[in-house]
Amino acid sequence: MESYEKPVAVVTGGAGGIGTSICGALARDGMQVVVGYNRSADGARELVDSLPGEGHAALFAPVTDSAALASMASTVNARYGRCDVLVNCAGTTRFVPHGDLEGLDDNLIDQILATNVRGVFAAVRALRPLLDRSTQPGGGVIVNISSLAAVTAMGSNVMYCASKAAVDNMTKSLARALAPKIRVISISPGLVETDFIKSMDQRWRDEQLERTPLKRLASPNEVAAAVVTAVKNLTFTTGAIIAIDGGRPLS
Repeated sequence: MESYEKPVAVVTGGAGGIGTSICGALARDGMQVVVGYNRSADGARELVDSLPGEGHAALFAPVTDSAALASMASTVNARYGRCDVLVNCAGTTRFVPHGDLEGLDDNLIDQILATNVRGVFAAVRALRPLLDRSTQPGGGVIVNISSLAAVTAMGSNVMYCASKAAVDNMTKSLARALAPKIRVISISPGLVETDFIKSMDQRWRDEQLERTPLKRLASPNEVAAAVVTAVKNLTFTTGAIIAIDGGRPLS
């Protein structure tokens, strides 16, 4: 019965650099965490074993496969009988200079839009019935991990920037459509110190630091803290885009 009483959070892309920190923060806050994965099954299971508390699980949740997401939602219902939080953290991109229109080929465009945009909507669609039933203060919560690129149109490629702008727009539309039972919020980081970013050219990294008023990049834990705050404390907030960017648009 305990698993039916504790709040449940599903995190798509949960085994990624930012997703791992989000899962850890939600678990430390007393939630049962479902780590959704696509190709990172081993990493997801290792993460589940490392999370504090009990009741965590790793479930196959490829966001480009609506049938698989429906199956995942059914498993969540059978195992927990509830879902209180959905964090849409799954995403994909590849560096292509913005002026290289041929380099941004159709396959990459389709992959980015299917994962970053349609995947968010598909996960919401699959878990909405459970989120509708949440009894947590403020109701069910959907947190979409967006990006500063949605606003600045500067990022790994043109379509990635467009995909995150679509996520922010969808956040507002869904916030209106799913109220009052479900809140929908975007967390919008600037550059985050993931292994991917750490592998980049140091001169490029130094340039990004110089352009950021706080002179550093965000840590994954800071993004995770924003997610927990949105879930637990901002119970009268919906349709908002919350920036975690060190003031980058000010420079």
